[in-house]
Amino acid sequence: MPKQKSHSSSKKRYKITGTGKVLRAQAFKKHILTKKSTKRKRNLRKSIVASPADTRVIKQLIPYK
Repeated sequence: MPKQKSHSSSKKRYKITGTGKVLRAQAFKKHILTKKSTKRKRNLRKSIVASPADTRVIKQLIPYK
């Protein structure tokens, strides 16, 4: 059976942890940053675990990661 192609943008956006959870970056950090507090922007830098509903789909998009 031929190899499955990985979704190129998903390879760049998501990371799989050792336990199989999917990490993703948080939203609301790209623009309109002047009105957001420094504390809020600092906390948005951290990556978070994707929801279980999204995890199933993401793992299909990046099968070899």
